[in-house]
Amino acid sequence: MSNNAKAKPKSNSTKSDSTPRAAAKSANKAQAKAAKPVAAPAAPVEAQPVRGGGSVKKVVLAYSGGLDTSIILKWLQDEYGCEVVTFTADIGQGEEIEPARAKALKMGIKPENIFIEDLREEFVRDFVFPMFRANALYEGEYLLGTSIARPLIAKRLIEIAKKTKGDAISHGATGKGNDQVRFELGAYALMPGVKVIAPWREWDLLSREKLLAYADKHGIPVDFKKRKGGAPYSMDANLLHISYEGGVLEDPNFEPEANMWRLTVSPEKAPNKPEVIELTYAKGDVVAINGVKMSPAQVLTKLNELGGKHGIGRLDKVENRYVGMKSRGCYETPGGTILLTGHRAIESITLDREVLSLKDDLMPRYARLVYNGYWFSPERELLQGLIDASQATVNGTVKLKLYKGTIMCVGRDSKTDSLFDAKISTFDDDGGAYNQADAAGFIKLNALRLRIGANVKAKRDAAAKPAKKAAKPAAKPAKKAVAKPAAQPAAKKAVKAK
Repeated sequence: MSNNAKAKPKSNSTKSDSTPRAAAKSANKAQAKAAKPVAAPAAPVEAQPVRGGGSVKKVVLAYSGGLDTSIILKWLQDEYGCEVVTFTADIGQGEEIEPARAKALKMGIKPENIFIEDLREEFVRDFVFPMFRANALYEGEYLLGTSIARPLIAKRLIEIAKKTKGDAISHGATGKGNDQVRFELGAYALMPGVKVIAPWREWDLLSREKLLAYADKHGIPVDFKKRKGGAPYSMDANLLHISYEGGVLEDPNFEPEANMWRLTVSPEKAPNKPEVIELTYAKGDVVAINGVKMSPAQVLTKLNELGGKHGIGRLDKVENRYVGMKSRGCYETPGGTILLTGHRAIESITLDREVLSLKDDLMPRYARLVYNGYWFSPERELLQGLIDASQATVNGTVKLKLYKGTIMCVGRDSKTDSLFDAKISTFDDDGGAYNQADAAGFIKLNALRLRIGANVKAKRDAAAKPAKKAAKPAAKPAKKAVAKPAAQPAAKKAVKAK
C-alpha cells in the first residue's frame, strides 16, 4: 500500500436485530467499548505525511542501476509515495545498461515505465561536435567531458516526463557539485513548471554507512567492492572522456596511481614509433579517418582508441566549480584532444584572420556557458549560430603525428576553401603578386596613432619640466662654518724644512 492510499471502512453485512434482548446486549457492548480506552480504528491506517504534500504524482529518475540510484528509487517510492519512471542512457560509458531493466522491475517499476536508450550518436552529433566547432576549453585546459553530457540527459528526462505525463524529475547529483546545476537549468529551460527532486539535498543518508544500512533494510543488492569501500575515488565516463575525483584525489598534491588511468597508456609506455593519421573535415566536423567514412560516434570511438594507444589526453587539473569552490579532477580525453588539435589546424588555412580572432575571443565565454549548465540558454544558442556559420568553409584534411602523449600537425590541405596562397606568401620571386613597397604606407598608417601619442607625451613632459623647477623647495639655510682643526705640529716642521 502506498503512503497516499487510505484504508476503506469495512461494510457491516449483519442484519439488524430489533428484539429487546438484542437491544440490551447492544447497549452493554456499547458501555464496555466506552469504558475501554481503545484507539480510534482509523488512526493506524491514516496515510503518513509525504514530502511535497503529495503534489508529485509521477517522477522520471535518471537511473544507472547502481547502488546510489537504486537507493534513490526506493527512497522516492517511500518518501514521496509517487509512481517512478526510470531512464537509463548509453552515452558510451562502457558498461552494460540492460541489467538496469531487471533491477528496476525487481523494485516494482512497471515495464512501460522503464526507458533504456542508446544515445551515443546523438551525444556526439548534437552536443560534442558543436562544442568542438567552438574549440571550447574551460580555464584553458578542460575539454568539458562531463559538462557536455548533462544537457542531453536533462533533455531526455523532460521528453520522457512529457510522454508519460510525469510532473517531476529526479537525479543523483550531490548538493556540492556542478551537475545539479546542469541538470536543473536544462530541465527548467525545457519544461518551466517541472518539479525537481534532488535527494542528496533532502535526505539524511549522508554517509556510506547510512547508505549501506538503508540498502540492507530494503533488500537492495550491494556488491562486495561497495561494501568494502569501493574505489578510492569516483568516476564518470562517457564516449568523450573519463573523469576521476574525490577520495585520495582531494589532496591536490597527491599523484594518482598509475593504474587509475583507464583509457590511455602511460606516455612512457606508448609505442616508440609515431603514427600519422589523416582526418577529413566537412563544415568543421570529422567525417572520415584515414579515408574511411564514419558516423560521429564511430569517429570518436576510433580516435579514443588511437589516442589511448599513444598516451594522449591526460589532464590533472584544479578547477573552479560554478558553486564557488575549487575542485581537483583528473581527466582522460584522448579522442577529444585529437579533435581539438585537428580542428584548429584545418581552421588555420580556411578561416579569415579576424574570424579566427573573434572565435578565440568568444571561446572562453562559450566554454563557461557549457561548464555552468547553460546549454539551452539563448546566449549559448546565439553563439552557436555564429560559430556554425563560420564552419561553412572548414573543409579539407589534416595529418597528425601521434607520439608518446604528443600530437603534432604535419600537414593540412583544403582543395576548395584554403586561404593559403603560396604565390603571395613565398619568400622567393612572386612575379609581382605582392608589391613589397606597399608595406611602407601600411606601416605608417598603423603607426599613426603611436606617433601622435608619442608627440603628445613629449609635449606634456616638456611642459612639466619648468613646473617642476618652480615647485622646488626653498634652499636649506647654510650650515655654520666649522673651524678647521689646526695643522699638526709635524706638518709645520715639514714646511720649515723646505
